[in-house]
Amino acid sequence: MKKLLNTFYVTTEAASLRKDGENLVAQIEGTERARVPLHMLASVVAFGAVHLSPALIGACAAAGITIVLLERSGRFQARIEGPVAGNVLLRRAQYRASDTPVEIVRGLVLGKVANQRSVLMRSLRDYGEEFSPGHSERMSAVTDRLAYILRRASRADLDAEALRGAEGEAASLYFSVFDLLIRSPDAAMRFRGRSRRPPLDPINALLSFLYTLLTHDCRSAAEAVGLDPAVGFLHRDRPGRPSLALDLMEELRPVLVDRLALSLVNRRQVRARDFETRDGGAVWLTEEGRRTVLTAWQERKKEGRRHPFLEEAAPLGLVPYLQVQLLARHLRGDLDAYPPWLWT
Repeated sequence: MKKLLNTFYVTTEAASLRKDGENLVAQIEGTERARVPLHMLASVVAFGAVHLSPALIGACAAAGITIVLLERSGRFQARIEGPVAGNVLLRRAQYRASDTPVEIVRGLVLGKVANQRSVLMRSLRDYGEEFSPGHSERMSAVTDRLAYILRRASRADLDAEALRGAEGEAASLYFSVFDLLIRSPDAAMRFRGRSRRPPLDPINALLSFLYTLLTHDCRSAAEAVGLDPAVGFLHRDRPGRPSLALDLMEELRPVLVDRLALSLVNRRQVRARDFETRDGGAVWLTEEGRRTVLTAWQERKKEGRRHPFLEEAAPLGLVPYLQVQLLARHLRGDLDAYPPWLWT
């Protein structure tokens, strides 16, 4: 099985990254703060103004280590990588399937909705006694409706547009009760609806930050297998958008991101003080807040779980790679359908 390599995150602006032998060295104000062998890295992610030496850029490109540049808020800026090892025959199969994507869309939607429902059901089991009667009824109604959407999405007569509509309804239902999953007494850490570009409250800022990290991992996985990350199935083609990476992220984010965000907030590892409000109302994680979240993200990716289709244990950080491999096998005709990753 593929080895889970590390992602090196740089959150301090004005930090400097350089190559020393076969190592990446991080310096702040001339003082060395970290040294990592290049062979242990899959990617480097830098937030804000970070200096990269030409020698390091060249070494990373040669070694297949992707460098991703993000704004301080986590918004994507640029991606630096060496030659992409695309498989032309696999990509042709991908492009043909994207014209009639209904069965792949069905798998993605079933995986996402099932995992959203599992997150809600787990919270009902863990905290159900603490809910008021009204909140319990509301949660139960949403989980019942999600179960209905799963049954409807399984029907062979639904086309891709109907499946996309089912996914949109499920997302709206899921986020309508997301605030009930937050146990923190901090009044500022409430969820009043999804807001993006920019996020307008701490919970949305946390979710958007983690979704960016997961999208990066899914894009890297697609490129590692040889697929085109810009051509998706659930997400329509749009210039500059990594549609396939966003597709892969959908079924994974309820478990890999949403549960991690809830854990960080409910355990009070992340609080209102870890966010700052910028001009225009945009809310960002502070530098200290980003460090806390990135540390938890790396630890989360190391957790092992049995893959429901492959029936073997794997770190959560490898799940995007395993799923894109299964998608590639389906596109080649080795699998009759794309098997979504289900959290149980």
